[in-house]
Amino acid sequence: MVGSDRPAARVVDGVAVLRAAGSSVVVDGSGAGAPRVLHWGADVGDLSASDVAGLRHVSSARVPHSALDEDWWLTLLPAEGDGWLGRPALAGHRDGVALLPRLGTAALDVSPGSDGGGTIVVASRDDGAGVAVTSELALEPSGVLRLRHTVTSTAPGLLDLDALEVLLPVPADASELLDLTGRWCRERSPQRQPFSLGTRLREGRRGRGGHDAPLLMLAGTEGFGFRRGEVWGVHVAWSGDQRHVAERLPERAGQAAGVLGGGELLRPGEVRLAEGERYETPWVVFTWSDRGMDGASRRLHRFLRSRPGHPDRPRPVVLNTWEAVYFDHDLGRLTALADIAARVGVERLVLDDGWFRGRRSDRAGLGDWTVDGEVWPSGLHPLTDHVRGLGMEVGLWVEPEMVNPDSDLARAHPDWLLTARDRTPPAWRHQHALDLGRPEVVDHLLGALDALVTEYRLDFLKWDHNRDLHESVHRPTGAAGGHGHTLGLYRLLDELRRRHPGLEIESCASGGGRIDLAILERTDRVWASDTNDAVEREAIQRWTGLLLPPELVGSHVGGPVSHTTGRHVELGTRCLTALFGHAGLEWDLTTASPAELERVAGFTALYSELRALLHTGDVVRADLPDGGAHVHGVVAVDGSEAVYSYVRLVSSPETHPGRVRLPGLDGRRRYDVRLRAEVGADVTELTGWAAEPLTMPGSVLGQVGVQMPVLLPGQGVLLHLRPVLTECPNA
Repeated sequence: MVGSDRPAARVVDGVAVLRAAGSSVVVDGSGAGAPRVLHWGADVGDLSASDVAGLRHVSSARVPHSALDEDWWLTLLPAEGDGWLGRPALAGHRDGVALLPRLGTAALDVSPGSDGGGTIVVASRDDGAGVAVTSELALEPSGVLRLRHTVTSTAPGLLDLDALEVLLPVPADASELLDLTGRWCRERSPQRQPFSLGTRLREGRRGRGGHDAPLLMLAGTEGFGFRRGEVWGVHVAWSGDQRHVAERLPERAGQAAGVLGGGELLRPGEVRLAEGERYETPWVVFTWSDRGMDGASRRLHRFLRSRPGHPDRPRPVVLNTWEAVYFDHDLGRLTALADIAARVGVERLVLDDGWFRGRRSDRAGLGDWTVDGEVWPSGLHPLTDHVRGLGMEVGLWVEPEMVNPDSDLARAHPDWLLTARDRTPPAWRHQHALDLGRPEVVDHLLGALDALVTEYRLDFLKWDHNRDLHESVHRPTGAAGGHGHTLGLYRLLDELRRRHPGLEIESCASGGGRIDLAILERTDRVWASDTNDAVEREAIQRWTGLLLPPELVGSHVGGPVSHTTGRHVELGTRCLTALFGHAGLEWDLTTASPAELERVAGFTALYSELRALLHTGDVVRADLPDGGAHVHGVVAVDGSEAVYSYVRLVSSPETHPGRVRLPGLDGRRRYDVRLRAEVGADVTELTGWAAEPLTMPGSVLGQVGVQMPVLLPGQGVLLHLRPVLTECPNA
C-alpha cells in the first residue's frame, strides 16, 4: 500500500476502492442508479472521504447542447436508460418485450484479499424489468482485475438473453488498439489500428476461440510497445463463442472516453431464463500497465502462477510421436524411438494419433476409444511398460469431442452429433462434433477416458479439437448448442481430473485454436501451433506470451525440414526456439546422426538447467527498430539471472545489427555474460566479446547494450547472464 496501513480494499462514503501492485479500481455505489466505475488503472492512492467527493466532482461533465439534459455516467452495466448509446451490456427480451433495464444498486460489499487487492460484490436490480444482477470484481495481488456478472430473471415468462457483457472505461490517452489474428500454423499475428470513434468488435463464432482469436485486446497510448507506453487489456476466459469489444462514442461518459470489454457470444435462443433461473458470464480478465505490454504480461503471468492448480513441478522434456511416425504404429519402431529418447534426456513420451480402433488415417475411428487389437494385439502395455522401464512418463493423444462418420460410435448414436436434425454440417478433416450438452455423451466419454487412464496409468493426455463448429445445434431442443457443449466439456475435464488428480492435460485444437484462461483452469499447458518451424514459432510464441508464461506453452524441436512449411532450419535454432516454453521434441530420432543426437542431449540438459528460471522469471521483449530480428528473454524476479534469445528472422539491409539493449536487468548488479553453445548458431568468431569473458553492469547492458553477431536468416544465439557482485558500486 502507498503511505498508509489501511487495508487495500475498503469502502469510503459509498465508494469501493481496491488497490494492488500499483493498480486500482474505484466503484461508486452511492447513487440511485447502477454502480459507476470511477477509475480503473494506475493506483490512485489512499482515498479519504473528501478525495472521493473530489473524484466524483472532477469526473462530472458539463451538459452539451443537443444532448440529454442531465450528465450521465458509464455504469458497470451500461444501458440506454443510463444514457449510453453504445453496445448495451445487458440485452434481451421477455416474450417479445424488449429488456431495457434501469438498474439500481441494492447492496455493495467489499472484502480484502490476504495478499493485497480484494473483491467487490455489487447487487443491482430492476423489478420493473424483472432482472437482478450480481457483479463480482476481484483485484488480484498481481494487479489483474477479473469481473463477471450473474443475471437472474425475477418475473414470469421466458427471458431470452441476447448479451451480458463486461465493460470497463478507458481514458482518451488510449488512442491505439492492438489485437491478434491468424490461421492454422500462423496463429497470433498482431494487428494495430487507431482507437477512433466507433466500434471495434471481434467475434468468434467457431465453437472454440479459433486460430484467429484476439487472445488479448489492448488499448494503449500512441506508439505503445513491449517496453513503453500505458496499456489496458482484456481477455475473455471462455472456450466457446466469444466477443471482445473496444468502443468510443462522440458522447463521452463523464469518466470515460471509451470502453473495453467482452463476454460470451450468445446465439439466439441459447440462454432462456424462466423465473428464478440465472446465467453467469465467464470471467473477463483485465490487465493494466504503465510499462508497455511486458508490464501487462507480467501481471497476467504472476496471476496465473499464483493459482492453486498451476503446474508446480519441473516441466518434463516431452517427445511426441506425431511427426516421428504419424499413423504408422509399430511396437519395434516405437520402442527403438523410446530408447534413443531416453538417452538424449526425454522425460515423457506421448503416443499421438493412430493407436485406437480403425485409425489408419484421419478418415475413421474417432469416437472408438479402445486400443486397435490388430496393431496392438497385447494392448499398449508392451510400449508403456518399456517407456516406464526407461524412466519416462507416458502420455496419449485423444480427441474426445469429435467423431468420424466411419466409426462404431457414429453408427450407433447419430443423434449424438452437434448438428441440426435434418442435415449435418460440412465435414472438416472427415469428422463432426459430438454434443457435450447431452449428459449421456459426457458420461460415455468419461467412462472411455477413465478406463484408458486407469489401465495404462497415464500421466498425460494430449486433448485435441481439430475443427471449428458449424451449425452447432442441440438436437433435443433445436436451440444453438455451443454454450451447452462448452459447459459439458468443462464438466468432463473437471470430473476426469477429480478422478485422476495427478493427470496432466494439454489443450490442443489443431494447434493454437483453443487458448484461453478457462480451458487453462482445467489443463496444464497449450499447444501454441501445429507448426514446429522455428522461424514461424518465434512470432507465434512471442505473441502467445502476451497472455501465457512459458511453462504453459508447449514448444518442440521438429525435424530438419518443417512438416508444415517445408523450410529447412538449423538444429541450433530449432533448439533455441523450443527452449523458451515447455520444451520437447517431435522428430524421428532414429534418423538423426550421432552429432545431431549429441546436440539434442546438450539442449535437453540446458533446458533442465534453466527451466527453474524460464518458468518463474519475468518475460521481457525488446522493441527493436529492426523488424527482421527478435530479442526476448526471461529475467529472474529478483534480477539475479537472465537469459536472452537474439534471432535473425530475415536478412537486413545493414551490414551488422550493432548494439542491442537487454531489457529488464537490475542496473545495480554486475553480470557475467556469455553465449551458450548448446543451442543457437556457432558465432564465436563473428563477435569480438564472445571469445573471452564479459562482465558488465546491468545499467550498461540495459541502456547501452551489446554488439550482436551477424547472423543468417533463421539463425539465433542465446545469452546467459549471471551475477558477479550483489551490487554495482557505480550504479
